[in-house]
Amino acid sequence: MPFSYKPLWKLLVEHELTKTEFREKLGLSTATLAKLGKDEYVSLEVIDKICTHFGVQPNEIMEHKPELRKYHLIKI
Repeated sequence: MPFSYKPLWKLLVEHELTKTEFREKLGLSTATLAKLGKDEYVSLEVIDKICTHFGVQPNEIMEHKPELRKYHLIKI
């Protein structure tokens, strides 16, 4: 997945929150927490809840890590 939630985990440490406390405060499911932990897709609604809770912008809880892809040039 091209997104990493490492900044979110650093934010939890700064706020002295465990992942379980974080999940409970925001009303997130265990499945959503697992997806965040595996850098998988979560809805923008979840991103909005997290940003609103901490008063931050999305770039403060996630970062884009583009995958290297091979592009083939096609002559037309």
